[in-house]
Amino acid sequence: MRVVVLCGGESSERDVSHASGRSVARAALERGHQVTLVDPAADVPVLAGPLHPGDGVEEFAVGAEPPSTADRERLRRRMHAALTGGPVLELLRDAESVFLALHGGWGEDGHVQALLEMADVRFTGADSGACGAAWHKGRAQAVLGAAGLPVVERALWRPGSGEVPQAIRQLVTAGPVVVKPVADGSSVSVHRVDALSELAQIGAEAPAGAELLVEPFLPGREFTVAVVGSQALPVVEIELTTPLFDYTAKYQPGAASEVCPAKVPDDFAHRLQEMALRAHRALGFGGDAYSRTDFRCDGRGEPMCIEVNALPGLTSASLLPLAAGGAGWTYPELIQRIMDLRDPMDLP
Repeated sequence: MRVVVLCGGESSERDVSHASGRSVARAALERGHQVTLVDPAADVPVLAGPLHPGDGVEEFAVGAEPPSTADRERLRRRMHAALTGGPVLELLRDAESVFLALHGGWGEDGHVQALLEMADVRFTGADSGACGAAWHKGRAQAVLGAAGLPVVERALWRPGSGEVPQAIRQLVTAGPVVVKPVADGSSVSVHRVDALSELAQIGAEAPAGAELLVEPFLPGREFTVAVVGSQALPVVEIELTTPLFDYTAKYQPGAASEVCPAKVPDDFAHRLQEMALRAHRALGFGGDAYSRTDFRCDGRGEPMCIEVNALPGLTSASLLPLAAGGAGWTYPELIQRIMDLRDPMDLP
């Protein structure tokens, strides 16, 4: 099969996406496919290929900090041009499978999916509607709450719009809170805040027009459950050495310990898996998509649904491959299963 792997992109998760894309490419080659690796935001989009089984793909190291997004507009212009005309679009149309290894930004908020849908290009993962529903954490939590899933109290805040709203002041006064971008991934710019003075500092440093989500800090255990198609994979527990599972903790060795299957009672694991399936469906993910739902427990040990990830990481250190291993799947088998979720004769 001719496979094009899209990676890189224009978001703060660009480095993670490059690492995921290379891992996916190696796995697809191992499964006997022809692979071309493409970064639609790059000056020279075709990074490697066409590659054939037996060819090598170099590793990509993820740094301790996310890359700057100061050049985002230029990267977006390149990306839009590549996906709407010219040789990259022709390459995508000629492919038998387009594997989206993009994370964050346009790659995960539905933009790329919508462009590919309009061009009649088949691709892996959720469609544009489901991606858009999951990407905005505030709206996604509202949908999950309406579907009966346990979610935390939350408030949205635009720091440049005046005084801190009373609802947010009350949350901070009641105890520690977590402040994070309402639309971002890989735990970029996630902060624990214990006082209003700290909140003011975060607001002062936020980019112009930024929208932040403020929610209570949950002191309990942290779990994640991946869904591939209609199957919930084994529960992963994230054991932290830091208060929050931020970008550094995710991608630097030794910052966190991830255990799969999680050491929890069977009924608790089944409960988390059932909630992950419900969250997957509530946001519009079908049997042809995959997702990863994150949970954190409150002080009583009750799990709260924090967010649903439409294109979870696929690096060697990522949580979805770990969960797949817990189910007895090899990494190349996971990648093949994701490609097989979409019938190659069907268009998205």
